[in-house]
Amino acid sequence: MEDDGGEVSSFVTALIENRAKEVGVAALDLRTASLHLSQYIETSCSYQNTKTLLHYYDPMVVIVTPNKLAPEGMVGVSALVDKHYSSIKKVVMARGCFDDTKGAMMVKSLAVKEPSALGLDTYYKQYYLCLAAAAAAIKWTEAEKGIIVTSHSLTVIFNGSFDHMSIDATSVQNLEIIDSMCSGLWGAGNKKRSLFQMLKTTKTIGGARLLRANLLQPLKDIETINARLDCLDELTNNEELFFGLSQGLRKFPKETDRVLCQFCFKPKKVTDEVLKPINAKKRQMTIANIILLKTALDALPFLSKVLRDAKCFLLSNIYQSVSLNEKYTTIRGRIVEVIDEDILHSRVPFVSCTNQCFAVKAGIDGLLDVARRCFCDTSEAIHNLASKYREDFSLPNLKVPFNNRQGFYFSIPQKDINGKLPSKFIQVVKHGKQVHCSTLELASLNVRNRSAAAECYARTELCLEGLMDTIREDISVLTMLAEVLCFLDMIVNSFAHTISTKPVDRYTRPELTESGPMAIDTGRHPVLECLTNEFVPNNIFLSEASNMAVVMGPNMSGKSTYLQQICLTIILAQIGCYVPARFASLRIVDRIFTRIGMSDSVESNSSTFMTEMKETAFLMQNVTPRSLIVMDELGRATSSSDGFAIAWSCCEHLLSLKSYTIFATHMERLSELASMYPNVKILHFHVEAKNNRLDFKFQLKDGHQHVPHYGLLLAGVAGLPNEVIDSARNITGKITQKEIKRVETNWGQYQSLQMTYRVAQRLICLRFSNQDEDDIRRALQDLKQSYIDGSLTA
Repeated sequence: MEDDGGEVSSFVTALIENRAKEVGVAALDLRTASLHLSQYIETSCSYQNTKTLLHYYDPMVVIVTPNKLAPEGMVGVSALVDKHYSSIKKVVMARGCFDDTKGAMMVKSLAVKEPSALGLDTYYKQYYLCLAAAAAAIKWTEAEKGIIVTSHSLTVIFNGSFDHMSIDATSVQNLEIIDSMCSGLWGAGNKKRSLFQMLKTTKTIGGARLLRANLLQPLKDIETINARLDCLDELTNNEELFFGLSQGLRKFPKETDRVLCQFCFKPKKVTDEVLKPINAKKRQMTIANIILLKTALDALPFLSKVLRDAKCFLLSNIYQSVSLNEKYTTIRGRIVEVIDEDILHSRVPFVSCTNQCFAVKAGIDGLLDVARRCFCDTSEAIHNLASKYREDFSLPNLKVPFNNRQGFYFSIPQKDINGKLPSKFIQVVKHGKQVHCSTLELASLNVRNRSAAAECYARTELCLEGLMDTIREDISVLTMLAEVLCFLDMIVNSFAHTISTKPVDRYTRPELTESGPMAIDTGRHPVLECLTNEFVPNNIFLSEASNMAVVMGPNMSGKSTYLQQICLTIILAQIGCYVPARFASLRIVDRIFTRIGMSDSVESNSSTFMTEMKETAFLMQNVTPRSLIVMDELGRATSSSDGFAIAWSCCEHLLSLKSYTIFATHMERLSELASMYPNVKILHFHVEAKNNRLDFKFQLKDGHQHVPHYGLLLAGVAGLPNEVIDSARNITGKITQKEIKRVETNWGQYQSLQMTYRVAQRLICLRFSNQDEDDIRRALQDLKQSYIDGSLTA
């Protein structure tokens, strides 16, 4: 397997669908040796569920069938890939390669867990499409990469996507979870503009990938989330444990997780002479992987010592399953029988090259010892040549760097060169304040040095064949160690680090319920508060008795930021991290839907309004009682009457559901919803109008605030002519007089129903309260008196 450097995607994904609008997805992760299988009914003609999964996996290859026929009204997954993922390599395989029977057999033989633990008999009938996709993905990978997947080495996850919170690809973009929508504007040097970039203080590539996966698919299981929060509690309260784990994780090489899982893939034997150069590189990687494994196992005792006194379930479980597992000691014992004790992983090119040549102990292979002697002689000759040139040409600062592409070369500071370099020096290239060059003598020695190193790699690989086979017998413990290191990197270097760098009590542990209210006190935007010291915190409270909040206010008053802030807070809570608030009690969310932004979609031939309606249609078709819906300015992209009608009817539909909805709008007539539906709460961002100027307070308050002609004031600031603004002010004044009278009539008509809902809301809060019995009795008595007096407020 080639080293991708960690930045290139490592997923091979296969897609297949049937006439019943079912889609099967198999995603084989070559980095973590895991197979993710999902099968679902595609509810959107635009394949939003499939897009969400592809955005999550970010595959390097997508495998599809040649048959482009699709269910009625659907474009087909093959056309979807062509249209939206043209930058990803697309592979068309015969439909016979998508064989569910072979797929089931492969999963049985390759899965780490027993087939009975996976419940494969049930899954075979229920998820035949994703098993067919698995057969195609594994077959292509083995053929293309020249490997064989080791038996019982893959971590198989069935229905991986929908066991977690689902966030569609459009919402991921709107909420700026992974990338900032203004990345081009801010420039590459301005980081921390997205939630992922803010939290990305991990030290390993595997930890960063796990963090990204968690942000795109947060957890739904309260027990798992609380276990992570318990772990954070201990890390934030026990400095010795926190710093000990940070130090222990630094001892593991950055690529540990990738290398540990590489043992799951066994190279096929290739004898073709043409492939010898490729095999030389693969030999070098094999040796490097063994050295890195030894370095990781050498670092394990220190990590075990730190974890020994951990109290929380997750850390103590890691200590029991990893630190006390004798198999790691056994594997290390087998390695040191062949590998020299002093050899450690290094990222310095020449040190790494030397370590690979001298990895195997002396005396095991005579031809290897001869090749090493030649390697040392040529390396010494190169350094002697450099010393000679320093004296002959008066170049005291001449150095001999090494890189994997060129081998050895000379580096000379430009200030040491008087005039031109002697003609002996060739391939002269300026590199900053240095000049890089070579000579014919150095080139000759380089060739001999490379040849000796290649011979060392070939003989070393032969010595390691038996060791590699014995290591693969215990492959499951290596994949478990890789998962543990990625998790610890995320929880320690990302979550705990982020909390520890903030002032005391800025982040708090959220309380999570299955059906309670959503209450956030003094909540802040996790990304923006890192960029400014003047961020104004705000609250939110939603319950079954008040499940919709209509947020109003002028442009630039903070509505969109507020909507984004609530969603990001919930995502942080459900990945098991503290949240930026004084207090947070949250109901578990299974899907987040957003309708934010105004833009045409030229690729899909959709206007702004059509794009808006497609997103709203997907929302309406897939919403569940535990969804969170965030809508910003629905209906403003078409005529005012039609836009208002659509916004009103969508609100009425959502009010009939148990899902929580936050609806930001400029349409003041939508405030009348609260007079007719008691489960609607009207909020506004406070603004003061002084001397034809708007003073934005960015503070959320209850009720509706009428700010006269705020659009006209902003238009004036933008430079619109005064006569145009005066004319517009006369027109809007006549319209608003009629609206005010109708609103007052509606409020009086539905006042009694409003009071009943307020009582119900208080009762729900008391139900989920942590107060003792006496406090609850007093609260009930106060509630009763407030209802009798008619003084109960929202």
